[in-house]
This record gives sequence, C-alpha cells and structure tokens, in this order.
Amino acid sequence: MIAKDPVQSRPGGRSSRVQASVHQAVRKLLERMPREELTFPLIATEAGVTPSTLYRRWGDLPQLLADVALERIRPIAEPADTGSLHGDLQAWTEQYIEEMGSPLGRTLLRDTLVATQEDQVTCACVDIIRDQLGIVLSRARARGESGPDVDTMLDQLVAPIVYRILYGLQPDVAFGRKLVEHLTPKQA
Repeated sequence: MIAKDPVQSRPGGRSSRVQASVHQAVRKLLERMPREELTFPLIATEAGVTPSTLYRRWGDLPQLLADVALERIRPIAEPADTGSLHGDLQAWTEQYIEEMGSPLGRTLLRDTLVATQEDQVTCACVDIIRDQLGIVLSRARARGESGPDVDTMLDQLVAPIVYRILYGLQPDVAFGRKLVEHLTPKQA
C-alpha cells in the first residue's frame, strides 16, 4: 500500500496538473532562493496559478512544503532483497540513513514534521516507512524467518535514527548496524 495522499484532491485532470506545477515551482524556487523567502504569491506566480488556489489546496506554506517533501520521500522501488531479514534490514537502514541524513533528507524530515493539517503528512511518512518495513518482513516470513513486528522496527530502528538526524547527532552505518543487530541477531 502506498501512503495516503496528504491533501484531499480529485484524482487526475486539472487537480493533478496544478499539483505537479506547484510542486515543480517550489523545487525551482528553492534552487534559487532560501526557503525563508518563499511565499504563496511567489510560488503561485512561478506555477501559473492564483495564490487563492494554493490557500484552498494547502492552507499554509508549511503544509505545501510538507506535501512537496512527501513526494520526494516516497521510495521509487521496493527495499533490496538480500535473502535474509537481517541483510534486508541492514540494506534498508543504510539507505535510509544515507538519504534522510543528507542535508536534503534532514530538510524533508523537518518539513513533514512542521505540517499543520491534522498530522496527515506526518502519518503518511510513517505509512511509507511502515510499508517498506512490511515488505521486508513479509519476504522474511515467506522464507520461514521470524522477526520483530513492524511497530517494533519503527520503535527500535527508525525512531533512534530519526531522533539523531533531527537533533544533529548524525547516525552512521555503524550505528545502523548496531540497531539491526539488536533487532535481528545474525544466525550462526
């Protein structure tokens, strides 16, 4: 299951074109100026829509930035299949630390946490991670492996990584390996 859409919209058609145009405008503007200078009128002009369109659809700038961030956070592929739960979690964790620990990743995480629309974006981020870990766990169970449930992986693997990223205690691969080892000790 892909994460829930953080903004209620009509599928396809004009609504999709507007969203794509606005997202592209935000990305372009962020390449040229600091995010503190972004405004709905600037974004609307760049996207070729009226500011009222942005207010109606996103409500405020933090919600729009979170929606753009969520689009970039969505994975483009399933987690790597290494043949074992331990290996799959290790590969997923290393990729997650690399992507979310980057300057862009930290910004995306912060944008999603600032969203104000009833935590829909934050929940969508959790859904994305939950889906990815669910795939890893389903493959492991199909191979006859046992392991922790997804909520335990969120609490004991993802949460410490996100905490370190958000508070500037950059996690590294060794930190990720320790977390994975604690969750799924290698079989001898």
